Amino acid sequence: MSGFDLTLFDCDGVLVDSEIIAAKVESKLLTEAGYPISVEEMGERFAGMTWKNILLSIEKEIDIPLSASLIDKSEQLLDQRLAREVKAIEGVPYALSRISGPRCICSNSSAHRLDMMLTKVGLKEFFAPHIYSAKDLGADRVKPKPDIFLHAASQFGVSPSKCIVVEDSVHGVHAAREAGMRVVGFTGASHTYPSHADKLTDAGAETVISRMNDLPGVIAAMAEWEGAF
Repeated sequence: MSGFDLTLFDCDGVLVDSEIIAAKVESKLLTEAGYPISVEEMGERFAGMTWKNILLSIEKEIDIPLSASLIDKSEQLLDQRLAREVKAIEGVPYALSRISGPRCICSNSSAHRLDMMLTKVGLKEFFAPHIYSAKDLGADRVKPKPDIFLHAASQFGVSPSKCIVVEDSVHGVHAAREAGMRVVGFTGASHTYPSHADKLTDAGAETVISRMNDLPGVIAAMAEWEGAF
């Protein structure tokens, strides 16, 4: 038994190794648009954010409007590459088979992209139909806002305080903590960086793991620990 009423997983960078692919596509597009940025910096600064919000953040920084066509161009290129290249994070099927109780996915990715990626890597059956996209709630309700996590809890009729979230991004951890949920940080995807674990801890993750095989034991231990809230 997990000890929690609901386990909520982010998707990109937690279940599927997609953040590194997004960082490669987006860094190339931004560099071509006159904003040079490395793949590593993309991962460190913007992992977990929607492409639209990344562009808005950069526009504020440089005070120069970026082409609206970059939004559609990135979506098309990224979907193409994900369909060819995305893989499951190592250890995810093992972890899912050993964590009991209800589970769901809460992601900033679109519903169609989630369906494509999860189907490709064989993970959809572990979660369907409880796969939630924050974009379906509204463009202004994506992480780091807590809306998608609160929506998931309401779908299951459980208290946020009895939920455990697995997240790889600072924005996701902030969203989960604002929702009143406990958080395990994850740094085992290809886009990880040297200060990743520290940043997740600073954002509010109670513990951080780099191997998905460790997740069942960590969740069981956290269920016994009353020190979070």
